[in-house]
Amino acid sequence: MSAERPYIDKEHPEVYGAMVKAAAASRSAAREAGLGDDTLELINIRVSQINGCPTCLGIHSAKARKAGVAQGTLDVLPAWREVAAFTDEQRAALELAESLTVIDPTIDRQALNARAAAHLTTAQISAVEWTATLINAFNRISIASGHPVLGQ
Repeated sequence: MSAERPYIDKEHPEVYGAMVKAAAASRSAAREAGLGDDTLELINIRVSQINGCPTCLGIHSAKARKAGVAQGTLDVLPAWREVAAFTDEQRAALELAESLTVIDPTIDRQALNARAAAHLTTAQISAVEWTATLINAFNRISIASGHPVLGQ
């Protein structure tokens, strides 16, 4: 018996459909909370960079540019702590997203959320965390499936 690498989204489309619906609901809640698509796409890209998901990087880099994120900003995203290209809101969102991507049990979540709360509302913090949680899941779907990079 040979072990094939299935596209898990195609093998169980009802599960993937639920993921897509969750992502749409999350995007809607984030917008209602006042987060822009630029910030949401920066989260999606940063998480995808950390996870090494080429499919999601291709998708979300294009969406970020469409949302008005300059290519130069995307170029320095891995160094967001070191450059002035990011707003305080985006920095808070990126820190939260990274904390849910590389789980570090020594992180003081109360302190992290207090730092975020200086720049984000409670609804925005929740929306950022949903965005990060879902892109982490989509990264794993694409990595497990071996999805190609679109346009290549």
